[in-house]
Amino acid sequence: MRLLDRVFNGSTTIYEQTVKAVDEAIAKYGADKAVSLPDTAFALPCYYAVTGIKVTTLGEMKEACEFLKNSNTREQRLADGFTSGIATAIGAEFTETIKYIEGNPYEEPIVAHFSDAMVRELGLPLVTEDIPGVAVFIGEAPSTQELCDLIKQYQSQGIFVALVGKCIDQAVEGNAKLGFNVRCTPLGYHIESVVHIVSVALRAGLIFGNITPGHNEELKAYTMKRVKAFVNAYAPVDDVTVAFGAGAIAYGFPVISNDTNDLKPVPKSLVIQPDTLKFNATSIEARDVRVKISNVDIPVPYGSAFEGEIIRKGDMKIEADGSRMDCFELVQAKPLADVEDHKIEVFGDDFDKYEDGTKISMAIIAEVAGKNMQTDFESVMERKFHAFINCAEGIMHTGQRDMIRIRVSKDAFNEGFRAKHFGEILYAKLKSEYDAVVDKCQIKIYIGPETTKLRNELAIPAFDKRDERLGSLTDENVDEFYTCILCQAFSPSHVCIVTPERLGLCGAVSWLDAKATHELDPNGPCQIVKKDHIIDERVGRIEEVNEAVKKYSQGALEEVTLYSIMEDPMTSCGCFECICGIEPMSNGVVIVNREHTGVTPVGMTFSELAAMTGGGVQTPGFMGHGKHFIASKKFMKAEGGIQRIVWLPKALKEQVAEKLNATAKELYGIDNFTDMIADETVVEGDPEALMNFLTEKNHPALSLEPMM
Repeated sequence: MRLLDRVFNGSTTIYEQTVKAVDEAIAKYGADKAVSLPDTAFALPCYYAVTGIKVTTLGEMKEACEFLKNSNTREQRLADGFTSGIATAIGAEFTETIKYIEGNPYEEPIVAHFSDAMVRELGLPLVTEDIPGVAVFIGEAPSTQELCDLIKQYQSQGIFVALVGKCIDQAVEGNAKLGFNVRCTPLGYHIESVVHIVSVALRAGLIFGNITPGHNEELKAYTMKRVKAFVNAYAPVDDVTVAFGAGAIAYGFPVISNDTNDLKPVPKSLVIQPDTLKFNATSIEARDVRVKISNVDIPVPYGSAFEGEIIRKGDMKIEADGSRMDCFELVQAKPLADVEDHKIEVFGDDFDKYEDGTKISMAIIAEVAGKNMQTDFESVMERKFHAFINCAEGIMHTGQRDMIRIRVSKDAFNEGFRAKHFGEILYAKLKSEYDAVVDKCQIKIYIGPETTKLRNELAIPAFDKRDERLGSLTDENVDEFYTCILCQAFSPSHVCIVTPERLGLCGAVSWLDAKATHELDPNGPCQIVKKDHIIDERVGRIEEVNEAVKKYSQGALEEVTLYSIMEDPMTSCGCFECICGIEPMSNGVVIVNREHTGVTPVGMTFSELAAMTGGGVQTPGFMGHGKHFIASKKFMKAEGGIQRIVWLPKALKEQVAEKLNATAKELYGIDNFTDMIADETVVEGDPEALMNFLTEKNHPALSLEPMM
């Protein structure tokens, strides 16, 4: 049977299943019954992306079934096969959505639908290529061991893995680490579940690429160029899977299969690889995935996929907990003569001497030297310890400075992981990531009582000195800002301007980070922006900034301001930590972070607010930003600053409270300002209740000039 016939047969099967499911749902719930996938502003994501039409009820879904019917034309042309494949995915989206009518139908380990916040969370690692690609497994592998080995191989390369079908049970049986946090997500046991990863790819185009819904050709061009996904389909591959494969290929995602009986290869699209042990190399070549090689000499796998791994208390061998014990991590710049390259020393008893679950005191000191090394880079490198250490399987790292928490799992210990391996990780990563400034690096690891003396006499004075230096860094007392266009890999027209008092909206790039990046790569994403000609100091309009955003956005932007949310605000890529938006009744703004799923007082969730910005567009009244920018003296300075903040999610408010209160006290003489800010425990989605709270607290926003 011709390949296209199989595509049409599979698409017809899904179409008939979809119509039946929709009809049965209407009979049970009625045509006016609302339908949605949780925590997404795109209703429904795949259909909306392809057609530009929103589906919010079962009746609208029934009407949309005509699109599925008309897409399966059977004219035996390749274009029709691709269209039919896309329709197959949309049909699956409808049936999957119906399953959510009475709540989430899935239980762990199944992830299924990805919220918009999850898609945005993937944005930065996709941009930086810490996630260089996405592998979708379909079917049953020849053996459990082979599947788990391949999963671990992809994870070690940083590749995100999605599982569909019997391979999920194989992964569970083989004790593969599963979950969104370790980038190996079971989507579901039925082939229709694959639509959830298709939805991620299409929403990436809407969120990051500013693709207008309904412009399907632009969407296909975007995903083909910027979303490095591919499919590993195990034999036997039935007609329905073939139809889904056609949809994947339409968006630029090649299918690699070992089914030599019923499939014929299509150059660059359908690759037949009989030897499943070669799936990894074949897939990477077919999709042109660029894998970062990390030669880290440790006994456990190492890759960014393990960065979100959680080590439970019962699974840990030891824990260095800075909240209970004297622990710290520190980078120190040293003269070249004082550093012996790749020297790793451990002082005190190693992990073998401790009972399972023991809390220990531990300090990690990296001494670096180089002709171009600057003391300002110490804190930049130190903050990277979190990511560097977390990428080892079985190791968990949180916090920084003297408030770190590091857990080593029993499994990692049994594989041979010891204290010296922290040194191997940091040596390898500091030398590779900062090779332009680090010529030599040595690591010292202290375990036991000596850490107390080192913390008090070495670490704390170093931290205090840095804080004093950082506190003196303001926008006014530096001569230059920096661009950051890292996110242009996904948002082609977005440009961040990073200043001492305004970090990148992803929360990961400070002014010092940008400065270090420029030193490391003078032709890279962070370029110097002089500030010689200030046009309007109030809103932060600067001639050189406008020239930079026009140049680096390829003309998509003409002007931005640094301190205003109303006048030419800075654009957003889509992976911002928070979004700020006007709340008209209170004359203030609400801020919501990506992790918060509830409704804000403006009647919208984070996803809905975020859908109004992103993709490099300017949206007056709305602004994506990092968490640490909230307490900045430059936050919305043109509109009255932090006095405008009337609502924050409780968890976020607690996170920024100390610095936000300090800024309010310094600038406006307000004590305990966060007590005046409402949160979800006071009000959700009700502006009148918000006004009552603000009036009772005598919130300063109520007496400020109108924003509009």
